[in-house]
Amino acid sequence: MQETGVRNGAYGADKIGFKGLKTVHWNLIEPALYEYAIAGGEATIVQGGALCAETGHHTGRSPKDKHTVCDALTENSMWWEGNRKITPQQFNNLLEDFIAHVKGKKLFAQDLYGGADPKYRIKTRVFTELAWHSLFIRQLLIRPVAPELEDFVPELTIVDLPSFRPDAKRHGGREGSDTMVAIDFTRKIVLICGSSYAGEMKKSVFTTLNFYLPAQGVMPMHCSANVGHGGDVAVFFGLSGTGKTTLSADPNRILIGDDEHGWGPNGVFNFEGGCYAKCIRLSAEAEPEIYAATNRFGAVLENVVFDPETRIPDYNDDSKTENTRSAYPLDFIPNASRTGRAGHPKNIIMLTADAFGVMPPIAKLSPAQAMYHFLSGYTAKVAGTEKGLVGVQPEFSTCFGAPFLPRPPAEYGNLLRDYIAKHKVDCWLVNSGWTGGAYGVGRRMPIKATRTLLTAALDGSLKSASFRTDPYFGFSVPTSVPGVEPHLLYPMKTWKDKAEFDTTARKLVKMFQDNFIKFEKQVDAEVKAAAPEVRIAAE
Repeated sequence: MQETGVRNGAYGADKIGFKGLKTVHWNLIEPALYEYAIAGGEATIVQGGALCAETGHHTGRSPKDKHTVCDALTENSMWWEGNRKITPQQFNNLLEDFIAHVKGKKLFAQDLYGGADPKYRIKTRVFTELAWHSLFIRQLLIRPVAPELEDFVPELTIVDLPSFRPDAKRHGGREGSDTMVAIDFTRKIVLICGSSYAGEMKKSVFTTLNFYLPAQGVMPMHCSANVGHGGDVAVFFGLSGTGKTTLSADPNRILIGDDEHGWGPNGVFNFEGGCYAKCIRLSAEAEPEIYAATNRFGAVLENVVFDPETRIPDYNDDSKTENTRSAYPLDFIPNASRTGRAGHPKNIIMLTADAFGVMPPIAKLSPAQAMYHFLSGYTAKVAGTEKGLVGVQPEFSTCFGAPFLPRPPAEYGNLLRDYIAKHKVDCWLVNSGWTGGAYGVGRRMPIKATRTLLTAALDGSLKSASFRTDPYFGFSVPTSVPGVEPHLLYPMKTWKDKAEFDTTARKLVKMFQDNFIKFEKQVDAEVKAAAPEVRIAAE
């Protein structure tokens, strides 16, 4: 077997069982991975220097195809309502078939860290059959310095083989599916097959940290985070498309990370070393930092349409998917943290893209309301963002990350509540969705207004504003904020049809109540009382 690159010669590919491989390319840097990706027909270089690849019919994650080994470690500790079981034997069958599948082939390997805090990070080895996947994960996780690679021994191993097709009976996956993500927490191995969507790899690291860190007093969070020059940390929870990446990329604040963090005894730390930004409708005017990071050598684009002659990307073209992506290392952002670490949060922002158009642009949450909305994890999806989706549909993804939660949601909720209380954190709910009507009738919340409100929340000035109690959701809403259109703070006033607003708002309140029933036995009376409820007559 031929091997290239810096590596620990005493801990090679044989440790997971690989044998008969033709080649393993270890820890290759960007230019070499570009060359292999181009030579293999995997991707194209576009204007600006980014490497652009297509992910086939999988243009996003496949949460229904994610399976976890049920064994002595996980049987009584996993949140099985949100996770699918396979047996240890089925996982062994899949691993054996992976090993047989790659015999005589070449693989790319990257040795990386998941977690910027050395006390809590996990050493991660990622084997891929595609060079562009190796580049992707190299840009997304944290890269050790060269001397650390020479004695690197992984704690977590991920193998990603898009060309392998699972067998439902032999491997325990879904009948009729050509995709599978299988996790063995005991052996700390993740096997991914049948999908070229690179995000599966990074979310597998996140899921693993979500399993192990709570026992160490660390709250894993699906969030972005930044810090002011005075050391005030802000955390932005939110599902895909709600603005985590966009709103945390603030030129006046230092970016810690855009997607995954831990909150432990020493403060907040990034799980990753890169950003994974949605780039549909990306422009230099609206998002200058992200645009510059995307249009340069070393960035990896997924499913972005480009002109075949000029190679100029068209970020407005969603013909392949709405979920076009750009992956790049954090140091591509000029004001990004070089340590990935900061102190304890002063503010927590929960982002929701309310496509029903009835929630205010910002609201102050009590600690009980914060836990309620954290467990609810509300946003709304609109037609076109997912195959077969028609109209507006609510999405309640507990803890703003249900697909990545191995443990019961209340464990994460209790950790968050304790940290909020201990560090006296202010919590805000921000609607980055619609106003003046539901999707298709109203307009998207002006980004300028959202940024103005966030700035006021983060610099502390918003706390001195006068507040009213929202008659539908019960949280506190400022009555006026300098620089923000006054009527935006009163959602009903933005609607022409006030009766339709009332009907829609009541409908959403009922959705919240129905969704939270499953958590009522896990929370105290104060959190239950924080539920939205139409308390007074409509304004």
